[in-house]
Amino acid sequence: MIVAVNKKFYLEILHVDKNSKARYGILHTPHGDVEVPMFMPVGTLATVKTLSPEELKQMGAGVILANTYHLSIRPGEDIVDKAGGLHKFMNYDGPILTDSGGFQVFSLADNRKIDEEGVHFKNHLNGDKLFFSPERAIEIQEKLGADIIMSFDECIPYPATYEYAKKSTERTIRWAKRGKEAHTRDDQALFGIVQGGDYEDLRKMCAEALAEMDFPGYSVGGTSIGEPKEKCFEMVEYAVKYLPEDKPRYLMGVGSIDYLLGGIARGVDMFDCVLPTRLARHGALMTSSGRVNIKNEKYKEDFTTLDPKCDCYCCKNYTKAYLRHLYVADETFGKRLMSIHNIRFLIHLMEGAREAIKEDRFLEYMQIMEASFGDARGF
Repeated sequence: MIVAVNKKFYLEILHVDKNSKARYGILHTPHGDVEVPMFMPVGTLATVKTLSPEELKQMGAGVILANTYHLSIRPGEDIVDKAGGLHKFMNYDGPILTDSGGFQVFSLADNRKIDEEGVHFKNHLNGDKLFFSPERAIEIQEKLGADIIMSFDECIPYPATYEYAKKSTERTIRWAKRGKEAHTRDDQALFGIVQGGDYEDLRKMCAEALAEMDFPGYSVGGTSIGEPKEKCFEMVEYAVKYLPEDKPRYLMGVGSIDYLLGGIARGVDMFDCVLPTRLARHGALMTSSGRVNIKNEKYKEDFTTLDPKCDCYCCKNYTKAYLRHLYVADETFGKRLMSIHNIRFLIHLMEGAREAIKEDRFLEYMQIMEASFGDARGF
């Protein structure tokens, strides 16, 4: 058993799979304890699209995400702060995580200018000039009040030259130090983010520097942005082997079945992605027998359940024919039902992974699950 304790936030590793680096444990937070490995649904604007907090709880969600950049624009962090923080504002009493806004700044903003102080960019909604620095990202997240918050970093594009990646990674390390010094709330766990592109020495440099700063947890950033899967897993391995064993590890922006299971096998504890709800809104569903595109004509008179092995509200009560009808008619209820199913499916995947780890059969579980889905990358 591995336990790192700081009273309000710590990870308790209860078992490591004998045949891989997969870990099972309990993450203790100010708003409850959650099992890892886990998938965290994304609620960008303080809501997981079409779903209520009660529904998320019922399907077994633990930590959910909100987005610092988007919430700083609307409704603004001061409004959330006045409401009593995100937990009260969105009526979710479980753990909440906010990212730093860094990925959105680098992916959404045009004409951005990066300097040592931070990033100058424009509001993607109205063109207003904005500025994010490590200190500003922490200030916003402290007002939002999530249990877990992220350091401000530069998301290195793929591919990138070694010179660019080195300069960017060194700046991310300096920004992490500034953010940690600016952080004042002892009821929040601030994670450092390991960057370095696909260069092992840069990942090592960043991971070791962040570990020296003794963050409560660590994220692996700059992956799942267009690089081949094998390259993504290399970057994860480069980072994880230099991170403390007693702290949680979070692979950001990953939600497909093969990436989730592959990350777990390499010692990652936490994952998030908008993929399940985004797929649901486009009629794509994850099932135990593979992908279902509900818009397909063949489901028009299919009065069977979506997935007989699923225990979600959608599968217990509705047929594929009804789901197809709702999708074709562009009914919001259909988006809700399919989002419930896809999120529950990934949470159930994690539940199975945890049981497999405890029984030292995770690699077998991973092989069986990936074989069920064929091209799991499509999920």
